[in-house]
Amino acid sequence: MIAIEDLNPQAPSHALVLPVAHYATIVDLTRAEPALAARLMTVASRLGSDRGGEQGFRLVVNTGEYGGQTVDHVHVHVLAGRRMSWPPG
Repeated sequence: MIAIEDLNPQAPSHALVLPVAHYATIVDLTRAEPALAARLMTVASRLGSDRGGEQGFRLVVNTGEYGGQTVDHVHVHVLAGRRMSWPPG
C-alpha cells in the first residue's frame, strides 16, 4: 500500500491511497483480494482521520468511465481540509 499527494488537488488535503499490486478497478480488487480491499479502505480511513480530524473527510473511489475513473489502477481519493458539498458531480 502506498499513499501519494494528488497532482491536481481538489481540497486543501488530497491524497491517493493505492495497493502496490495492480488491479484496474475496485470491482477487480474486491473479487480477487477482499482482504486487500478492506486494508485499502482501512489505510485510507486512517489517513482521512489524521488529516480531517473531528471535522471529517471524504473517501472517493471512481470506477469505470461513467464513474469518472481516468487512471487504470484502483485508488482511493482522501479529501480533507474543507467542507464537502453534495452532490459531488
